[in-house]
Amino acid sequence: MAKPSSHTSAPTIRLVAREAGVSQATVSRAFSQPELLTPATVEKVLVTAQRLGYVPNQVARALSTGRAGNIALILPDVANPFFSALMRGAQAQAYKRGYATFLGDSDETAHLEDVLLGKLAAQVDGFVLASPRLDEQLIRKHAARRPVVVINRDLDGIGRVLVDTTGGFEAAVDLVAGLGHRTIAYVGAPVSSWSNQQRANAVAITGATRGLRVVEIAAGRPSHEAGRSCVAKLLESGATAALAVDDVVAQGIMAGLAERGLFIPRDFSVIGCDDIIASTTYPPLTSVNAHCALAGANAVDLLLNGLANPTPPIESHVIKGELVIRGSTGPAPALVPAPGGRTRGRKVAPAEPDPSSRK
Repeated sequence: MAKPSSHTSAPTIRLVAREAGVSQATVSRAFSQPELLTPATVEKVLVTAQRLGYVPNQVARALSTGRAGNIALILPDVANPFFSALMRGAQAQAYKRGYATFLGDSDETAHLEDVLLGKLAAQVDGFVLASPRLDEQLIRKHAARRPVVVINRDLDGIGRVLVDTTGGFEAAVDLVAGLGHRTIAYVGAPVSSWSNQQRANAVAITGATRGLRVVEIAAGRPSHEAGRSCVAKLLESGATAALAVDDVVAQGIMAGLAERGLFIPRDFSVIGCDDIIASTTYPPLTSVNAHCALAGANAVDLLLNGLANPTPPIESHVIKGELVIRGSTGPAPALVPAPGGRTRGRKVAPAEPDPSSRK
């Protein structure tokens, strides 16, 4: 490896070019238009620049190329493991292609999404908008100002990455039906979520096909507490298996069941989605793998490829999720006689009052 020449001033693009054995134009393209170079050349330039401590002049670059070298990723909830994994995938891919990533957390609110898109527009070349809560008209308004790629929202004329977990949820319903469960519940998120709509429909349709009784329970904002708080409704519904909109809600359901003295999967089966924290629960959670990081990386590629092409084709990338079976699903619990000739399930400990009712 060639050693850098001794110098006291900040490293220049000329020095990087000489050390990497390429032209200054190639160094410039490695940072501003890496898609025009081979991956090996881009990596050689970036490694050399990092070794020398070279940082491109973003102001000069923006003036010469019309680009800021930044993109923004807007998420509904950065604390949710799905979006954390998606963020890491997106940021890693943006870095590989010479872009920095701004991050905005909309806190599951359409208004804050609108504010973030407006305020960040002057500082970025485009947006990746994940699971947007904004209505379609406002998304299209922002897309007319700056390039936008959406994740998990199917909008014609806008680049999009769709994580299709329908097949995974169909397989999940088939699994619990085969295990003897006759009443199942889908625990969902806000109706504004495209993913939630797809998953709820898959459970309802497949459940009907298998002759199951399907109960839908709204968890509100997906969270551990939301899952735990819906357990009383789950048990009242007569369900013996729950399919949750994501792993965090599923984990909350498991905690709420444990508080009532129920064992998983002996007394109740639980299935999640995303497969981010599923292997860390006890028992390990059966979950639909949604390939979150890949969704983030694909969205960044879609956005940056569009920036490089004056008339880019409007593309839709579909990522298929699949069911991963672990220890949280088992045979339906045996029913025992109840007074009056009816049947009932397992014995349930009295539920503690919901903390929110004390406010």
